Amino acid sequence: MNLKVDGIQVAYGRRQIIHDLTLPALPAGSLVALVGPNGAGKSTLLRALAGLERMRGQLSLGGRDLLQLNPTERARLLAYMPQQLPPGIALGVLESVLAALRVGNEPDVLRAAFEALARIGIESLAEQSLDSLSGGQRQLVSLAQLIARKPQVLLLDEPTSALDLHYQLRVMDSVRELVREHQLMALAVLHDINLAATSADFLVVLHNGRLYASGAPGDILTPRLLADVYGVEARVERCSRGRLQVLVDRALTPAERA
Repeated sequence: MNLKVDGIQVAYGRRQIIHDLTLPALPAGSLVALVGPNGAGKSTLLRALAGLERMRGQLSLGGRDLLQLNPTERARLLAYMPQQLPPGIALGVLESVLAALRVGNEPDVLRAAFEALARIGIESLAEQSLDSLSGGQRQLVSLAQLIARKPQVLLLDEPTSALDLHYQLRVMDSVRELVREHQLMALAVLHDINLAATSADFLVVLHNGRLYASGAPGDILTPRLLADVYGVEARVERCSRGRLQVLVDRALTPAERA
């Protein structure tokens, strides 16, 4: 079941943020990393796809027009994870995952909630209060809420930004396993280009609210792209295990970027 994004435009007043963005069909069973510099429009695009920003264009999943659905129906198919849970939520961790399941279709909610926590290794937090957790732990709980619901599309806004190295890898492995196991699709905003290159099946590179490139990491990551989009001089190489890696040598001067 492919996700199709065609001619998306998002504006804040007269300021255009996303400019007529069309992506190749994004297939089920794949993890897509949305990358680009600060201000490229990544989070805005994700929020628009989730129905949290007004947008123009076409958005469909398996041929179904998502823009014609009411918010509840759309949330069952496309689940959005913000950068962080809002503070002041007086719920326990397990309670919060159970609450998230109310918009899903999971019959055995308690088992699904525990399985979601265990998948990313935070079942030990089940009885703790959300307000007692660190920012990184709250981020993991937010991901568990989405995992439990098993929507068709996961929209993840910087899911690893507050996490240490262990949990960055654990989260990306969990998301990749989930989408392949259940033939879902995940679109994740990532700032770490190396994490994106090693975790994602496809990259979507945004620059100034426009699509710069899309495709498999090994096909599109080049020194030219990194210079144009990020303003750095860098090399794209493979390590001794064959993994793609970006090695940044220096920041380019404004004159060199012109």
